[in-house]
This record gives sequence, structure tokens and C-alpha cells, in this order.
Amino acid sequence: MQALTARSPNGVSMVHSMASGGGAPTDDEQASGLGREVVPASHKGLDPYNMLAPKAASGTKEDPNLVPSITNKWIVGCIREEDNSAVIWFWLHKGEAQRCPSCGTHYTLVPHQLAH
Repeated sequence: MQALTARSPNGVSMVHSMASGGGAPTDDEQASGLGREVVPASHKGLDPYNMLAPKAASGTKEDPNLVPSITNKWIVGCIREEDNSAVIWFWLHKGEAQRCPSCGTHYTLVPHQLAH
């Protein structure tokens, strides 16, 4: 393991490891800021800041796609076919499942709290 020694403004010597095993640092080792929370959470299958792609449901009224939101409404862009170049935008409001006006896929807004 490589180590970097530096002196802080008050003259105290600090040692920081550069990488485990002498290779390039892992994502965990080089994470900073928000990444220090996101990377470990993603290893546990969590998405604390709603950054990962949502898990798709069947899109029926009984099994709608869930859209997390910190507000009572959210704008949704729907591209039902993979090769479609047009995005259908519509407002999703808290309450019952709503359907895309173009393809009929259902979406439901669900409350989401930010991890502070």
C-alpha cells in the first residue's frame, strides 16, 4: 500500500493511503462528498438520493410504475418503444395511478424522503 505523508497547516503530520494493494484506488477509496454516502448504500441495494434507474413494473393499472417524489406532483417523460425518438411529457399527481396519454402505461407517484 502506498502512503502519502503531508503536513497540515498546524504542522501535524498526516498519512493518507493511496490504494489498497498498491493498485488503482477502488470506488470506495476515492469516493468523496455525496459519494461517500451513495457508494456504500449502493452496495447494500439502497438508493438514498433516488439516483439509480427505477425498477420497471408491468405498467398496468394494478401494477403501475412507481415514481418517487418529494412533492405532490412530478413531470414524467415516457418513451415506450426503445427506438422511439419522441418523449411524451405529462404531469403525474399524487393519488391514483395515471396513464401515459400516448401508450397507456400507468404510473403512480409515491412519497420519497431525502436522506439527510
